[in-house]
Amino acid sequence: MKLLGREYCPLSPACMCLKMELQAELGLLRALCLLGLVLQEGKLVEKDTSTWQLQGEPTVLITLTHIFNHFAPLMCKVYLVDDVLMHFLLSILERGGAVEAHPLIQQLLDLMWLLMEDYEVHECLKQLLMSLLRAYRFSPIIPDLGLQIHYLRLTIAVLKHEKSRKYLLNNVLFDVLRSVVFFYIKSPLRVEEAGLQELIPTTWWPNRFTKEGKESKEVKEESAEERLRRRAYDRGCQRLKKRIEVVEELQVQILKLLLNNKDRGGGEASRYIFLNKFRRFLQENASNRGNLTVLCPPEYMVCFLHRLISTLRCYWDGHKAKAPAALSSEEAYVPPQLFYNGKVDYFDLQRLGGLLSHLKKTLKDDLALKANILIDPAELQAVTMDDLDEDEETATSTAQRPVAALAIGGALARPSWLSSPTLGRANRFLSTAAVSLMNPRRPLGTLEKMKARTLSVEQRTEDDIEGSHGNEGLLLGRPPEEPEQSITENSLLEILDGIVMMYNLSVHQQLGKMVGVSDDVNEYALALKDTEEKISRCPKRRRDIYEELVKSQKVFSEKLNHLSRRLAWINVTIYSKEKMQDIYWLLRVCIRTIEHGDRTGSLFAFMPEFYLSVAMNSYSALKNYFSPVHSMEELPGYEETLTHLAAILAKHFADSRIVGTDIRDSLMQALASYVCYPHSLRAVERIPEEQRISMMRNLLAPYEQRPWAQTNWILVRLWRVRSHCLLLPAAWAHASGAITQLQGCGFGYRYTRLPHLLKTKPEDANLPSLQKPCPSTLLQQHMANLLRSDCDMAPSFLNSVLNQLNWAFSEFIGMIQEIQQAAERLERNFVDSRQLKVCATCFDLSVSLLRVLEMTVTLAPEIFLDWSRPSSELLLRRLAQLLNQVLNRVTAERNLFDRVVNLRLPGLESVDHYPILVAVTGILVRLLMDTDFQGAKRATAVLLADPCFQLRSIQYLLGHAEPSALAAMPPSADKRHFSLHTYTDYISLEELAKVERMLNHLSEESKQAAASTLPTSEEDLCPICYAHPISAIFRPCSHKSCKACINQHLMNNKDCFFCKATITGVDDFIKPVSS
Repeated sequence: MKLLGREYCPLSPACMCLKMELQAELGLLRALCLLGLVLQEGKLVEKDTSTWQLQGEPTVLITLTHIFNHFAPLMCKVYLVDDVLMHFLLSILERGGAVEAHPLIQQLLDLMWLLMEDYEVHECLKQLLMSLLRAYRFSPIIPDLGLQIHYLRLTIAVLKHEKSRKYLLNNVLFDVLRSVVFFYIKSPLRVEEAGLQELIPTTWWPNRFTKEGKESKEVKEESAEERLRRRAYDRGCQRLKKRIEVVEELQVQILKLLLNNKDRGGGEASRYIFLNKFRRFLQENASNRGNLTVLCPPEYMVCFLHRLISTLRCYWDGHKAKAPAALSSEEAYVPPQLFYNGKVDYFDLQRLGGLLSHLKKTLKDDLALKANILIDPAELQAVTMDDLDEDEETATSTAQRPVAALAIGGALARPSWLSSPTLGRANRFLSTAAVSLMNPRRPLGTLEKMKARTLSVEQRTEDDIEGSHGNEGLLLGRPPEEPEQSITENSLLEILDGIVMMYNLSVHQQLGKMVGVSDDVNEYALALKDTEEKISRCPKRRRDIYEELVKSQKVFSEKLNHLSRRLAWINVTIYSKEKMQDIYWLLRVCIRTIEHGDRTGSLFAFMPEFYLSVAMNSYSALKNYFSPVHSMEELPGYEETLTHLAAILAKHFADSRIVGTDIRDSLMQALASYVCYPHSLRAVERIPEEQRISMMRNLLAPYEQRPWAQTNWILVRLWRVRSHCLLLPAAWAHASGAITQLQGCGFGYRYTRLPHLLKTKPEDANLPSLQKPCPSTLLQQHMANLLRSDCDMAPSFLNSVLNQLNWAFSEFIGMIQEIQQAAERLERNFVDSRQLKVCATCFDLSVSLLRVLEMTVTLAPEIFLDWSRPSSELLLRRLAQLLNQVLNRVTAERNLFDRVVNLRLPGLESVDHYPILVAVTGILVRLLMDTDFQGAKRATAVLLADPCFQLRSIQYLLGHAEPSALAAMPPSADKRHFSLHTYTDYISLEELAKVERMLNHLSEESKQAAASTLPTSEEDLCPICYAHPISAIFRPCSHKSCKACINQHLMNNKDCFFCKATITGVDDFIKPVSS
């Protein structure tokens, strides 16, 4: 090859000479290390390298000194280290065997530190590690992973040298290099690159799919050919797994060297250097969420997390073997004092109770009483919120802090007031505030108080972490609820805390991202199956179609072969059974940590939010990400773990100690998802009865000023069941006074997908909303008992439900009016997709609120029908008014609702007659048909008395159109009328019969009411609603209205409608006979 008239050469002649010189000197070094001088005979002899020592060989050492005189300057040149030194060291390890079997590398490093200047050794080691990292990262993936194994073995050999390891830890591994790369096993870009075709010659993929793209429930018998392919594929996966396990074991060995705490010779042990660097690494990734150049790639973090867990558990159980009283790694947790004693830096991450500065001020008395930590009043007074100088906050840190809030794992941005410079600076000050520590075991004297200031990460020593001479290190401030039992070495606790934070930062998102390959396999498998079915049905005369189908079949098969091999790699490196056990172990660690923190009472507020986030996300990962390969049910203690997590969600979703909006929403969403699946719902039922009742009480709290949509979804899921009715144990029925047969099913509510959407493909069959109904009669009974027994709870809860229903349905109607107007315009225009989504959401909320009302009417009908209870009549009137409004809007012939539904706009797929009409019908049937005579009479009277009631709305439910509407319809109109009779798959014959009886009942009652109703003058009607006669007079102003209007008004306001005077009382008003 010619370049500018000369042959191309990678190195200049001078550099080539230096390269050859260094190669010769390294060969001479190697020979000298194998020689020794026999003084008696005066000759050199070859020695065993394992017995070679620096002392006792002056002749050899003098010779080596002369060699290093020329050797040292060359070792600082990057290209020589990369091209000569690294390959020389690799050649030493080429003979195989354990790294310990090749002591020559250790001897060379000893000589370098002895005979070279420190700065020369530093530069040489830095360049050597950089060369190793580049080689490991960019080397091609070969079938036996030999290149990666070779480079990792040399890295281990270098790190085995204590002095070199400590220098690299202190100055290179985290400061200069992205050393996490050493723990990553990169995926091959091409299947051929890694030799996966040789390792896995036979491919396989599951092919039992329904038309919706998910596995069919009926178990089909596997053919003999399929069975052979699957077994061959599994054997190939096992071969791949064994080769990858070799690399993983070497990576764990590297971490074991970095976590060595016995190498205290010549300074601090490696583990404590690693701890400080690891904490700084976490801070960089937590505080620079928007700076991709600083962040560690998530695929690296996943592998680093698993290797770190393996190493941590090894050291943890090793300590347990030496100290039997300590806990094993299976019982590991992070003690709560780490969160408030200031010994561990959490970089301004949000705590459950808010900012650390706020917590230390408001909970300083609890810290003194429970944790024996006194905040110095003089220090706090010196730096108050008002005294802080906001101008000192740099623009950079101010801009970064809201971004850092995302590290907490919340879906929404932190409010701006939490990111103000004033609060941020106060938080940093208080994280290093002086504390006075007291001994809890005996009375304190004045001289026994000692002041301690929390040190920064760089200033900490081993004693600050492990403790000594009565100092408990990281465990300072143990609360009385925390047992005195030894857990493990304090340094391991901080590593465990870092692992939890690391999972929250990026590991969980990466686990979800890699599931896409499995989804692609499912999509292609379905496409291949459909293509094969088309080939089998293709007529022989259509040769052209047949050939195109065969081409498609070949493309899909080749793609599936490629994806199945790639999926094998991903399943081994990310979704293997061992990796699943790591995530499960982390879930249990978080659960135990939360439980221990919860016992400390108010001090629970100091716990970082990410512990709850990791508990929820790790469970989600185990359930959704690993399930294609391994089942969570196979894990040890699976049922118990689900129950503990259920108790956490049930207790803390409404915990007043948790103030963050994001984490409260996450807890609510997690609980809502939890009750959608039978196995997790049963776990909720297994928690103690007191906690179950408390959870239901919180769910029934008024909806104002809290995320009521998620709460409502949870109640709807508890109501949605399979069968027509559920039988309660007799003891429950007797204890509560309830009927033994509890109606546990919403009217026509036995669908997983809306009937009109069955022919379309769901976006994700695993969504909680698409799960089959799963009943919980136990939680339904708790709800019924609470509503019956608490006279204040039922009205406040139902009023909030009715208010939200009124708002949601009104918003929905307003939006579909705008959509209809836009659709009727002549000019071409588009409706905003966000508006369509909000419109559909309001409709779904209206349906779910109606279902909650149906459940309430079924479980505790006396709340509406027993008028001896306060507010019962008002609640029934409000309910009837809303039901009539919904029916009139939806059932009117050729109305707005009809026109928008017929447009079938993308985004409004869920808007249809069926879901909302069956929900209203269910409430009416419960009130009019499934109650006693007196209750049905009251409900009928209230329904008919409402001015919005129209009998045609009830007739519409059964497809009985009004004659006037039929006459007005054009003869050519081909319109299918809605009728419950067409939904026999979802509505039973018994339910249809009840609707028929209800229609007949209302027809008769409306005729009698029309015949017996006396005309009422306009003067006697309520001036507020003009629907009911005046029946109440206010004190002291003597203004009048109907009871329904004034009772509803007084729930929120005490001022008169007309004169704004404060109402002190309401009396019945009876019109004088003379007037």
